[in-house]
Amino acid sequence: MSYKNIRSIREDNDITQQQMAELLSISQNTYSQYETGKIEWPVSTLIKIADYFDVSVDYLLDRTKNKRRNE
Repeated sequence: MSYKNIRSIREDNDITQQQMAELLSISQNTYSQYETGKIEWPVSTLIKIADYFDVSVDYLLDRTKNKRRNE
């Protein structure tokens, strides 16, 4: 499954796949496979991305249109 909100938020912030991969300490190839849905995102990686962009994991997973995290 591909999570369009992850790609969208990355592109909206002018961040490359390579930059995201470095932030997550993974290869660009692995990041690309996550983003295209070839391999599943680990929960810990989704949390890191949500924290970095200050959005909810539910938003990244396209379970809500609300970007805000519940605090």
